[in-house]
Amino acid sequence: MAIYADYAATTPVKPQVIESMMRIYQTHFGNPSSIHTQGRDARHYLDSARRDVAKIINAEPSEIIFTSGATESNNTVIKGIAQANRQQGMHLVTTKIEHHSVLHVFEQLEREGFDVTYLDVDKSGIVDLHQLKQVLRDDTTLVSIMLVNNEVGTVQDIDTIQEIVAESNAYLHTDAVQAIGHLPIDVKELNVDALSLTAHKFGGPKGVGALYVKKNTVLRYQQQGGEQETKRRAGTENVPQIVGLAEAIKLADSERDANNIHVAQLKEQLLVGLQDRAIPFELNGSMVETTNHIVNLYFPFIDIETLLTLLDLAGVYVSSGSACTAGSTIPSHVLSAMYGEDDRVTHSVRISLNELMTTEDINQIIVEIQKIYLKFKKEEHS
Repeated sequence: MAIYADYAATTPVKPQVIESMMRIYQTHFGNPSSIHTQGRDARHYLDSARRDVAKIINAEPSEIIFTSGATESNNTVIKGIAQANRQQGMHLVTTKIEHHSVLHVFEQLEREGFDVTYLDVDKSGIVDLHQLKQVLRDDTTLVSIMLVNNEVGTVQDIDTIQEIVAESNAYLHTDAVQAIGHLPIDVKELNVDALSLTAHKFGGPKGVGALYVKKNTVLRYQQQGGEQETKRRAGTENVPQIVGLAEAIKLADSERDANNIHVAQLKEQLLVGLQDRAIPFELNGSMVETTNHIVNLYFPFIDIETLLTLLDLAGVYVSSGSACTAGSTIPSHVLSAMYGEDDRVTHSVRISLNELMTTEDINQIIVEIQKIYLKFKKEEHS
């Protein structure tokens, strides 16, 4: 029986979400920019979805922009703030462990003449807040720090980060892709200026996301064309998928506590089970400042590629990190930032859990890892 344990890469679309989308595809298919009855009908569902998403994260509906996903959201806000505020300053700050949809944007901005500081992290994946205080300058216009790391699950102290950034003139953006459904998200409490999310990480469809932009944030929007999304993101809105996103985020929010308890139990079962079978491993990241759905483990007896291949052949689907770097043989930039050139950079896998998984699934994962370990242990002594 195949066991999928790569939920940080993507999640299956929930049945309720599919039902909500199918109603739009079949009946409410008008262009929301059309002024006739069918168009106004579609506009009603678009506006309703915007209100639903805004309510979940405690934003105003006007502060929500629908996008094609987190990559577009991150690109839009980082490029947009940097370009719109370049007269005020050309200094930007991010971290060494961001998703590539953030890091590659900053690298491009460096090529365009911006000065970017990449913050260090400790061995738990926690950002160096003292360094953040030190690097902020009068010409710093943007700080972008993810809320939950997609490879090790570390949760950043955005409250303290916001307090530090508030002492400067910079805007604060956070990539919250791995936080929805695992942490309560309140943009007013976080006091961030922008926040990115994508539906397929919490039971919604792929190809749709949202960007929260706080009122009065000075940002140059990237996509030109029509006047959709109140002139902030041109292109006909994908109403069925947007409705699916809204339904998924409501479900993720309402089921969060129960799901977190279940996933925490699965994580404990996994770690205790590996220990009980004397399989050598170490946990990458923090034991405390973390979400339970991402478990990144260092197995010293085997390299990443071999372990992933053997697990795949056994019907266990995990990953070495971000799905966006699939096919790359470059070691994880996240683990490299945390541990330097330690062996764990090339000997670690990410097992990401979900409420759909069972204790039987976890037990089977443990059994298959044990088989691989015993095989390699036997070969070492033969």
